[in-house]
Amino acid sequence: MTNKQALDDAQPLNSSIDRRNLLKMSSAAAAALGMMSIFDTSFAEAQDMSNGAANFYTSDRVTLQKVTFKTQYQTHVAGNLYLPKDLNQAAKNPAIIVGHPMGAVKEQSANLYATKMAEQGFVAMSIDLPFWGESEGQSRNLVSPEVYAEAFSAGIDFLGSHAFVDRQRIGAIGVCGSGSFVISAAKIDPRIKAIATVSMYDMGAAFRDALNKSQTVEQRKQFIAAAAEQRWTEADGGAIEYVGGTTLALTADTDPVQREFYDFYRTPRGEFTPAGATPQTTTKPTMSSIVKFANFYPFNDIETISPRPMLFISGDQAHSKEFSEDAYKRASEPKELVWVKGAGHVDLYDRVDLIPFDKLNSFFDQHLTA
Repeated sequence: MTNKQALDDAQPLNSSIDRRNLLKMSSAAAAALGMMSIFDTSFAEAQDMSNGAANFYTSDRVTLQKVTFKTQYQTHVAGNLYLPKDLNQAAKNPAIIVGHPMGAVKEQSANLYATKMAEQGFVAMSIDLPFWGESEGQSRNLVSPEVYAEAFSAGIDFLGSHAFVDRQRIGAIGVCGSGSFVISAAKIDPRIKAIATVSMYDMGAAFRDALNKSQTVEQRKQFIAAAAEQRWTEADGGAIEYVGGTTLALTADTDPVQREFYDFYRTPRGEFTPAGATPQTTTKPTMSSIVKFANFYPFNDIETISPRPMLFISGDQAHSKEFSEDAYKRASEPKELVWVKGAGHVDLYDRVDLIPFDKLNSFFDQHLTA
């Protein structure tokens, strides 16, 4: 079923909505997350999009330490701290915090970026967003943009507590949805001195409007009403409903965007199931909480981040490129928008032959100088 079909089939809700209609409405959440498209396809098998992929890359040039740190909410965030083996721990060094795609965990893309930046001499840390992976938070897979942004600021607290980190030289990288969370954090945390986003999703716009603004306000309202009914179910002790995310199986009707995500999240290329999770719930947020993205406007006031520099990286073939274009247009100088020729959205999660690590290195080397 395509995004448009799912939404067109949805009926206005009333107090007598039944469970089957509620579940049918939940398919619209895939559109709300921007993980479905309005395009049809007839492919029956996953396409091979993994050339050059190295999501689980490790390096003998860095050391890895599993860490946890507290947020202002007194909950623990889990991270992986990567240090160059030749790091001068008697000196003050630049550091970078890296956030994973929405619905993913640090083992999916964020670890790769952190490892590669540590190879370039940076102290680097990947994190699990709250409610995901090894980080605390109940219910699992809960959506909370404010708490996500706080995780980055808490990560800055943690990095800056180390004597070998220069508090004046800490930057951040946000991949996919984390790009919008990093921007949200940076607007109110000037300690984040330089910001880079890769394959960014504005999760608020993706929920409200879907890709290419293909969802109407009425369709959005219908889903919000369905999610509110799901809250009643959970308040009465019923099961949590998970929606959106990446499909578990391909069919002849699976659209190209879902195929792109499937090739990463549901194959050995990038598949990872955290402890306590199941393949049926990975990548899928809870239905009753995803509506919080409706109130999430990360690009409002993005110009106030200036004069701190911003770098937006996107594939020129990415289905998500509208979000990087929008952010770049709104941001004030200094800013830069880099198009990776021939790259799609998921390509920049892990295809090391396409990810412009040299550009990321030069950006942070320039702007995290003493």
